[in-house]
Amino acid sequence: MRGIAEIAAGYRDGSLTPTGVVEQAQDRIAVRNPVLNAFADPMRDAAIAQANESERMLARGDDLGPLHGIPVAIKDLIEVAGAPTAYGTKVVPPRIAERDATLVARLRAAGAIILGKTQLLEYAYGIAHPDVGQTNNPLDPTRTAGGSSGGSAAAVADGIVPAAIGTDTGGSIRIPAAYCGIVGVKPSFGLVPLDGVFPLSQSLDHAGPLTRSVTDAALVLSCIAGVPLPSGVSATIRIGVLRQHFPCDPAHAAVGDAIEAALRKLAASGFSVADLTIPELDAANRCLIDILLPEAALIHAELSRQNPGGYAAETLAQIRAGEAVSATCYLAARQDQIRIRAATEAAFDRCDLLLSPAVPFVAPHEDPRIDDHGDSEMTSSGFANLTGQPALVLPAGLVAGLPVGLQLTGRLGADRQLLSQALQIETLLSK
Repeated sequence: MRGIAEIAAGYRDGSLTPTGVVEQAQDRIAVRNPVLNAFADPMRDAAIAQANESERMLARGDDLGPLHGIPVAIKDLIEVAGAPTAYGTKVVPPRIAERDATLVARLRAAGAIILGKTQLLEYAYGIAHPDVGQTNNPLDPTRTAGGSSGGSAAAVADGIVPAAIGTDTGGSIRIPAAYCGIVGVKPSFGLVPLDGVFPLSQSLDHAGPLTRSVTDAALVLSCIAGVPLPSGVSATIRIGVLRQHFPCDPAHAAVGDAIEAALRKLAASGFSVADLTIPELDAANRCLIDILLPEAALIHAELSRQNPGGYAAETLAQIRAGEAVSATCYLAARQDQIRIRAATEAAFDRCDLLLSPAVPFVAPHEDPRIDDHGDSEMTSSGFANLTGQPALVLPAGLVAGLPVGLQLTGRLGADRQLLSQALQIETLLSK
């Protein structure tokens, strides 16, 4: 599957058609989904019908712009009108959505074709339901594609679609992007509307794109955010390296080595690279968990009473753990959230962006459990959900043939600048 610009150019010079692109994607799903488990519902008939209409519109001169006819996959807790939403669970049967989520409606208005609902961890809560199964990594199907937006990441990495939408509460866009060797963006908190997206934590949830390039990510994010976010050229960049997020387990040292190699390349090209420590970040993931657990428990209170046996056992255990978090603990975490956000924002007086490994290890065989100890899966990713700052993951080499992701985090609200800086870094690292 080509990138968005190449597909769009093919439509306009006649070398490609939306129907042909969508049919090719559906044929690939038929072959690859038994291996990857990336799609809950390919929406074949609806996607082909959209493609036919997209083709007719172009033929009569109704061109909606760069996303016209571009297939985009949607995580299966985001509502797509007329399609079932299954949430990766057996608590409730799939529900037919009556309307599009706002971000889906914006994609349609820009001409995008909604191609399938992608698999996820149960209710995006860190566990694959045993009756659904985890999504496997296209680079090595014995390993996970990550969670909870693993289906979206695998669909993009395998070349089925050029773009997909995921959600991110503690790294659920960026972790799968790192494992699968693609780009994933968690925008600033509130930039992308979550109307029509089943929540996990109202204080921490975000939605954003997964693509194979920063340019494509900027284009899709601009659409679903409803604001222009061009990824132009930025000035000289001061990079603050968060050493506290590098692997501490010697078994994962090769990931740190890959990030070090990327840093040397950036420094040799004129980037300002300096270590930076934010002591408050050491408490960020504990704080995130103390907010996430009770907020998720409240969201699932009625469902978990109605059908507790429909959940994966470990998902239900997390819900019950959230019910046990005291109000004092939760309110203290919300206060700490403000303190950690302020400390992280203050760090941007010394640098333009923060850099760390996206995950301190490459894709494991199974999705790790949620924790904040040692080399945790969300060692680097969790803090940006807590602070609301935009964060982006892009590929930074391979370890034993598996991708290593590099995470860049920007100042709250500075999504445009982060994308511009990421484009420069992506261009340099790809040489």
